Amino acid sequence: MTFRFVRNAALALAASVTLAACGINSVPTAEENAKAKWADVEAQFQRRANLIPNLVEVARGAAQNEQTILTEVTNARARATSVNIDAADLDNPEAMAEFQEAQTQLGQGLGRLLASFEAYPQITSNQNFLALQSQLEGTENRIAVAIRDYNEAVRQYNTTIRTFPDSIGANVIHGAEPLVPYEATTEGAEVAPTIDMTSGN
Repeated sequence: MTFRFVRNAALALAASVTLAACGINSVPTAEENAKAKWADVEAQFQRRANLIPNLVEVARGAAQNEQTILTEVTNARARATSVNIDAADLDNPEAMAEFQEAQTQLGQGLGRLLASFEAYPQITSNQNFLALQSQLEGTENRIAVAIRDYNEAVRQYNTTIRTFPDSIGANVIHGAEPLVPYEATTEGAEVAPTIDMTSGN
């Protein structure tokens, strides 16, 4: 009886160690980490979108000549906030590309808007504008960091589901699919625009 008990306990222990080494826990852990990092990316894009109406409002009265750019940025913001990626779509390259394109258009429009304000000293000296500009620059940096962290989590997850022995659990138990990293859709779009507010001073 004692031998059978020890043998069964040893088999159970060996089975649990084998299963643990086959991605039972590591695959969902890596996936949840990537999803959490994606939530950080979305939060930073939302922060940028929330700042834009305030920036547009500060600029509207003083920059009537820039009405086209203001309209373009407002429309780009509406599109960017309407294209959403939830955790279930992180393995969908088409949905990710659509989201990336919308964010790129918004970033480019915002860069043009901020650059155009160099011609309006009454705007660039406005404390509200300066505060918003600073917040937007900080947000662009936060977006870059969040994207970097998400892409690293995706790399770790994709590596986990492709390497032995985790690939056994990933394919057999979890049916894991590779996640899509965030990529800039235009060259340099992942870099915050540089704005020179000192020209002419």
